[in-house]
Amino acid sequence: MPESESTTCAISGAGPAGVMLGLLLARAGVQVTVLEKHGDFLRDFRGDTVHPSTLQLLDELGLVEDLERIPHRNLTTLRMSTLTRTLVDADLRRFPSTRKYRHIAMIPQWDFLNLLVEHARRYPAFRLLMNAETLGPIEHGGAIRGLRYRDARGEHDLRAVLTVAADGRRSDLRRAAGMIPLDFGAPMDVLWLRVSRRPDDDEGGGLAGHIGKGEMAAAIDRGDYWQIAFLIPKGSYQEIRAQGLEGLRPRLARLLPFLADRVDEIDDWGKVAFLEVGVNRLRRWDRPGLLAIGDAAHTMSPIGGVGINLAVQDAVATANLLADPLHRAQADPARFDKTLNPRLVQRVQRRRMIPTVGTQFVQLLAQRRLVDRILDGEEPRMPAILSGERGRRLMSQLLMRIMVYGILPEHVRTPDRAGADASRSGVRQSTG
Repeated sequence: MPESESTTCAISGAGPAGVMLGLLLARAGVQVTVLEKHGDFLRDFRGDTVHPSTLQLLDELGLVEDLERIPHRNLTTLRMSTLTRTLVDADLRRFPSTRKYRHIAMIPQWDFLNLLVEHARRYPAFRLLMNAETLGPIEHGGAIRGLRYRDARGEHDLRAVLTVAADGRRSDLRRAAGMIPLDFGAPMDVLWLRVSRRPDDDEGGGLAGHIGKGEMAAAIDRGDYWQIAFLIPKGSYQEIRAQGLEGLRPRLARLLPFLADRVDEIDDWGKVAFLEVGVNRLRRWDRPGLLAIGDAAHTMSPIGGVGINLAVQDAVATANLLADPLHRAQADPARFDKTLNPRLVQRVQRRRMIPTVGTQFVQLLAQRRLVDRILDGEEPRMPAILSGERGRRLMSQLLMRIMVYGILPEHVRTPDRAGADASRSGVRQSTG
C-alpha cells in the first residue's frame, strides 16, 4: 500500500515555474512540496534567458546580488540580417533610463534554479523532493486531491488542497488529468550547438541572427563560447543526421562566417542538441483542485527566449492570487475533503491569458512572415513602412518591448510570513 503524506500545495515539476511558485508560497507560510523526477538540474540547452521582467522580480525578492555573483553574460542587443540588409536592430540600452534593467542575463538554468531553491529552503514550509516521479493525480468526489509519485522508497500518495502541473511541455500530470492543449504548429525545429569565443570577436554583447538561402542561424554571446541556434525545417532532423556533420558544418560556416574557422569543433553528434519546436496552450488551465502553469499550460516558440520568463510570471501571479486562500485552507482540519473554490483558481488563467495569447500571437506572426518564408527559400518581406532605418528601428524596439519586458508583467505581492531567516525545522507532515 502506498505511503500517505500531505501538504497544502503539491507542485509537479521543479522548473522555473514550479520552484518560483514553491518559494513564494512557502514565503507566505503555505506548506508546499515540489517534486522533480530528475536527481539534479544539470541539463544543457534549457532556457537560459533571464529577461528584465524576471530580474525585477528577483530584485523584489532581494536575490539580484546573489544572481550577480553567478558567472554569466549580459546581452543588450538583438540584430538579424540577410546578406544584403538588416531586418531587426534592437538595443535594450535605448530604452528609458527609468527602467532599472536594460539587459538580458544569460544564466545557465541549473544555476538559476539552484539560486531559487537555496533561497526557498530558508523557509520551513518548503519541501523539495528530487528523483520523485509523478504518476498521476489522486481523484475523489469529482476533484483532484493530490498526486501519486514514486521514489527510491516506493510509491506514495501526496494529498493536497491544490495540485499544480508545472512539469513542462510534455507534462505527465496534465496528460493524466485529461487536459489536452490546442496545437498551433511551427515550421521549424532547432539544433543547439556551441563553439569557442575569442576576445576579439566582433559580434559580442548580444544575439546576432543571420539569414541565408533557405536557412537561418543565431549566435548568442555566452562570454567564453558562442551558443548557436540553427533552424531546420520541421521534421527534417533525421535527414540532416543522415547527411552527417560534414554536411552541417559548411552550412554553419556559410551563415556565420566569423565562426567559420571554429565549426570543426562540432565533431560529434553528442555536441548537438535537438529541440522539437511547438506552440500550444490549454483552453482551460484548471480542473477542480488542479492548476497548470508555465509550459504545462502554454508551450512557447523559442523566438524571443520568453519561455522561462512567462513561466516565472505565471508562478508569481498564482502566488499573488492563491497564497492567502491556501494559507487559510491549511488551518481547516477537513481541508483534504474539500475543494478549493474553482473560481479562485480560474483567476490565474484570466490574469495570465492576455500576456500568453499576446506573446504567442507575435511568435506565430514571426513564424509565418519570417521563418516559414526563409526556410522555403524565399526572401522575407517587411511592410513598406518598416523598410527604412527609422521604421525598422521602431519595429525592433517594439518587438523587444513585448518579448523582453513582457505584456502585463507581474510583481511580488505575497507577504513574507515566515521570514527568510526562519528556522528550517517544522512542516514535514506524513500520515498513514
